[in-house]
Amino acid sequence: MTNTLPEMAEIWQETLNWQPTAQQQLKFQQLYELILEGNRQLNLTRITEPQEFWEKHLWDSLRGIAPQQQFISSLKEGASAIDIGTGAGFPGIPVAIAAPNCTITLLDSTRKKINFIEKILTELGLSNAKTLVGRAEEIGQQPQHRQSYDLAFIRAVGSASACAEYTLPLLKKGGLAVIYRGNWTEEETTALENTVSQLGGEIEAIAQFITPLSKSIRHCLYLRKIATTPATFPRAVGVPTQKPL
Repeated sequence: MTNTLPEMAEIWQETLNWQPTAQQQLKFQQLYELILEGNRQLNLTRITEPQEFWEKHLWDSLRGIAPQQQFISSLKEGASAIDIGTGAGFPGIPVAIAAPNCTITLLDSTRKKINFIEKILTELGLSNAKTLVGRAEEIGQQPQHRQSYDLAFIRAVGSASACAEYTLPLLKKGGLAVIYRGNWTEEETTALENTVSQLGGEIEAIAQFITPLSKSIRHCLYLRKIATTPATFPRAVGVPTQKPL
């Protein structure tokens, strides 16, 4: 079979101080095959070549939750996480595979994508992940979701300012938002600080790293929730993007 993912045990170990068990490796492989299959109907990802899929979808997803080569400690304690705009399931599904004690909610506004993800969760037997159809702006105002997560991930969705407004209202005090980015600059940090403080957060860290195979630069922004987010946020659907804070 040509569509076999590389194992990359040494790279996992060197870069994340972690490596998948045989069972997790099998789940990664199944995930890859299901996405290739789903891609025919749904146009989920342009990244289909095994090594590229490994790096840009699996490694990148998990690198985001492993600053300083340590999986974020709250993941080990049965944390609740939400993946906003999960799309084809990244980073949420790899995180659910790697952190079985963590509960992950996969949020997307497209019902077709959520139906596909439900099929993946069933096939992979991932009982620690569940789905939610909706927009972050609406979910963030619902009492059952607002201020109820330990972690919020957001990858490839909108400006950093919009990402902060989507994630911080969903977090408990002390929770952490992880915003996945390609390039990032000092000026962007200064602008983001103002947004984040309005939302009850602070920028805890900005990690720059190099991807192990293609040697490209990636960033992850870590925002810590330190105070209650004012009730006005998140603003109505579309507003965080059109009128950034």
